[in-house]
Amino acid sequence: MMRAALYARVSTVGNGQSPEMQIRELREYAGRCGWTVAGEHVDLGISGAKEKRPELDRLIADAHRRRFDAVVVWKFDRFARSVSHLLRGLENFKALGIEFVSLSEHWIQARRWGRWCSRVWAPWPSWSGVSSPSGCAPGCAVPALGEQSWGGRARIWTRRGFRQFERKG
Repeated sequence: MMRAALYARVSTVGNGQSPEMQIRELREYAGRCGWTVAGEHVDLGISGAKEKRPELDRLIADAHRRRFDAVVVWKFDRFARSVSHLLRGLENFKALGIEFVSLSEHWIQARRWGRWCSRVWAPWPSWSGVSSPSGCAPGCAVPALGEQSWGGRARIWTRRGFRQFERKG
């Protein structure tokens, strides 16, 4: 059975920010997958721009101890606020044989789509003001299918279109 570590973060405590919605959705996802929750790591009141965070550091240490098989986050920017930090984390998990899942972006690192996006984002050291790559990833992926030129509106993904993309590699 897969063991999952859940990671959530809010940068401000109070003012309506709470990690409860994130944690609830992460637990539900793990349950739907039939995964055991091996740990919940929640950083409260800490900016995502800081690469050193108490619970994130504990998550990384637990990964090296092989205490789980997957990391599940609600959104990329809960884990990392720069592309370089995200890619280092993804490579670290990959080297340890740990899957990375982002619910909001429908991302699973082990899938071809996840590997492709990692290569596309690699040249950019930061989000350049974009809090989440989910806004640009579909627009970048559609031209790879030969369905649309660069620029313009991103096409809505269909299950068939996604399968075609995965087959083209």
